[in-house]
Amino acid sequence: LSPRLAMPPRGSWCSLPPLLLVAAMAACAARASEITFELPDNAKQCFYEEIAQGTKCTLEFQVITGGHYDVDCRLEDPDGIVLYKEMKKQYDSFTFTASRNGTYKFCFSNEFSTFTHKTVYFDFQVGDDPPLFPSENRVTALTQMESACVSIHEALKSVIDYQTHFRLREAQGRSRAEDLNTRVAYWSIGEAIILLVVSIGQVFLLKSFFSDKRTTTTRVGS
Repeated sequence: LSPRLAMPPRGSWCSLPPLLLVAAMAACAARASEITFELPDNAKQCFYEEIAQGTKCTLEFQVITGGHYDVDCRLEDPDGIVLYKEMKKQYDSFTFTASRNGTYKFCFSNEFSTFTHKTVYFDFQVGDDPPLFPSENRVTALTQMESACVSIHEALKSVIDYQTHFRLREAQGRSRAEDLNTRVAYWSIGEAIILLVVSIGQVFLLKSFFSDKRTTTTRVGS
């Protein structure tokens, strides 16, 4: 997972082949955005979403790389009322129902960091997935084929969530491993320099012990 790579939105399932399109059509109806972006030090990044009143929304985020893996998050409604605010969080999830129509804003801030940039992932889901086979104007229960399609659809959604989760864990683990490797390399170089300085100092010290020291005697005549 590249730090500048954006996770594909779930709407991309709409481009699947016809055989898989039926099992993924519900993911196309509910809006969802999954983005991974870099947040520089002393910076703030905001995103905006038009939401209708009564729509259920969920915001999930996680810091993948950088510093102590923490970031400030703030969510506001169209009137500027703060719905959610957390400081220096590594990851969190917040679910709310829109109280009115308008543009909702959520921001991620790294202004408390002076030299460390972060890589942040967030998933913003707007609305619930509609049923795969609407029950309107139906007088019979789901057929065996339709029930199988529903089960496959739910399993595919779980697979997507697990894949996203493990991609994030893998990216975070790689970042920590690279950071640890860099620290070990610097520590090894420092130890080598210290050993070299100590060895040279010991050589000169031992040499001073065995070097001839000439003493001068001065006689004072009466």
